[in-house]
Amino acid sequence: MTQIRGLGYLLVQSQDIPRWRELTVECLGLQETSGPEAGALHLRMDERAARLVVSPGDTDHVLAVGWEVRDQFALAHVGRAVEAAGFGVKVLSQEECDHRRVEAAIRFDDPAGTPTEVFFGPILDHSPVLTGYGQKFVTGSQGMGHVVLPTTRPEETVAFYTEVLGFLPRGAIRLGGPAAPGPARRVRFIGVNERHHSLAVCPAPHGEAPGLVHLMMEVDELDAVGRALDEVNKHGFSLSSTLGRHTNDKMVSFYVRAPGGWDLEYGCEGSLVDESWYTAEEITADSYWGHDWSGSEPLAAFSPTS
Repeated sequence: MTQIRGLGYLLVQSQDIPRWRELTVECLGLQETSGPEAGALHLRMDERAARLVVSPGDTDHVLAVGWEVRDQFALAHVGRAVEAAGFGVKVLSQEECDHRRVEAAIRFDDPAGTPTEVFFGPILDHSPVLTGYGQKFVTGSQGMGHVVLPTTRPEETVAFYTEVLGFLPRGAIRLGGPAAPGPARRVRFIGVNERHHSLAVCPAPHGEAPGLVHLMMEVDELDAVGRALDEVNKHGFSLSSTLGRHTNDKMVSFYVRAPGGWDLEYGCEGSLVDESWYTAEEITADSYWGHDWSGSEPLAAFSPTS
């Protein structure tokens, strides 16, 4: 049984904080709040002080993917498991934890090279959450959302998350379709709670940056998705995909290109997994309708015919 409860936070670095603010606050309706890092963009979705933090820098890349556990005992358990698997673990200092506004955390790199953190004791903000459209973000027991990571070592990466961290397989999609030559290559979806997947692992060149395919955030109603889509178009952001409904998690969503070369998926109506009957399945199409990825090379990797 996994000790990980959900995706807790995402820390990224960007060369263009104003454009990030325009996308996340003005278009997607996240609440900008204050934080310990001067010049950074601290973005709130719920009672957590900030789920997404964008720091200024000379390059665009992921600083940390933060996974949440229940308490100090679960954190210690994860640390021992990661070390036993042969990965170095760093215990974050009090200053580093204060920067992330958590009680305690550890840090290590996964087999894909993704900087990964596990934490407990997030600091809460009990003031009203002031989202741009009055929408509510779907978090709570489902965590912040999901991330998709590129890796040149897909088997090792999936094995690490499932066998070491205890994530559960939630299906796959075969790249290139059933008739693709050579060994099968699959995007694998894995989860830790009732959200269909909190993580997907995509066989793809990692490159130097940004180290992430996309971050998904879910809201509580279709109208909020539609309003955000209108704003994204008004503000001149590039859509990586049109609106559509996915076949695996049933999410109705669109994808928008964020500054730095990766994507934000913004959707609603995601399905919930009941582990009493669920079995991992292989989908043969990414979506029932919509989600036209044309012109978006990173996301084309998800097409079964690519």
